[in-house]
Amino acid sequence: MSNKDKVLKILLENRDNYVSGQSIAHTLSVSRNAIWKTMVKLKDEGVPIISSKKLGYMLSPDFDILSIDEIKKHLIDELKEIDIHLLNTVDSTNNYAKVLAKQNASEYTLVVSDTQTHGKGRMGRTFNSPSGTGIYMSLILKPTTNVETSQLITSCVAVAISKAIDTLCGCNTKIKWVNDIFLNDRKISGTLTEGSVNFETGSFAYIVVGIGINVRSVKGIFNEELSAIATSIEDETNIKISRSRLIAEVFNNIYLQMQAIDERTFIEEYIRRSLIINKEIVVLEGGKEFNAKAIGIDKNAGLIVQFPDGSTKVLNSGEARIRKY
Repeated sequence: MSNKDKVLKILLENRDNYVSGQSIAHTLSVSRNAIWKTMVKLKDEGVPIISSKKLGYMLSPDFDILSIDEIKKHLIDELKEIDIHLLNTVDSTNNYAKVLAKQNASEYTLVVSDTQTHGKGRMGRTFNSPSGTGIYMSLILKPTTNVETSQLITSCVAVAISKAIDTLCGCNTKIKWVNDIFLNDRKISGTLTEGSVNFETGSFAYIVVGIGINVRSVKGIFNEELSAIATSIEDETNIKISRSRLIAEVFNNIYLQMQAIDERTFIEEYIRRSLIINKEIVVLEGGKEFNAKAIGIDKNAGLIVQFPDGSTKVLNSGEARIRKY
């Protein structure tokens, strides 16, 4: 680790507090002049450091850098030793994670990037991934769940994300089937689950779960069309949450819920957080759209819909949106 990285680590560990140049120099066994030069380099690279002749140095409260140390600091003991790959930019964290999975990376290996050039959403859509504002993460799972109940993983993850955001921000997020997270009726998070199937056993060789969360303000970043349907945690709550802290909270929740996924204990919470139950909806399935009413969620997280003629059906794939009048 370079001196520059060591200095940044010290500033992160003392967030919201000044650290004297003398203290940092003593810790790293370098001169105070070397620390001053390092601070200049960090500032030149865009790190907002507040300097005080009397107090020393402190990171600006608005600064939100992704940090493996910060993520691990908030992980539960069972996840402390997991592999974390932290990138500045990548085409897609899911693509990167799938390469690792094919190389037999361990379960719960985590990939995080500050930005994605080709972030992937469901149904072949793109996920807008501007630098410094969001969480773009993928983790590798190796579940024993069979292919038929794979939707459980997607809905389980949605509950984990929703609970994590609510815990740290004190808000009330909702889940739009299957896995989009909404706050104040606009989307703040989406999930894309991709897997490799062992056709001899009918089970998964691995699953990669990609998660995108709009954390910091996206005002002036998203275009008008996207701003009409998507927002961010900060824009809705005025809370400047640490992305590293939220990554850890989401990861902790996913891990704990996955331990009992076959027991389906999360389904009740999934139903409670549903945005569309008892709403008139438009369903997209097999390239066709039809009107229905969402009337419930079954034990496999399938959406139970009722058609105008009174007949019902359970949807295990496709997409649903609330009908606008």
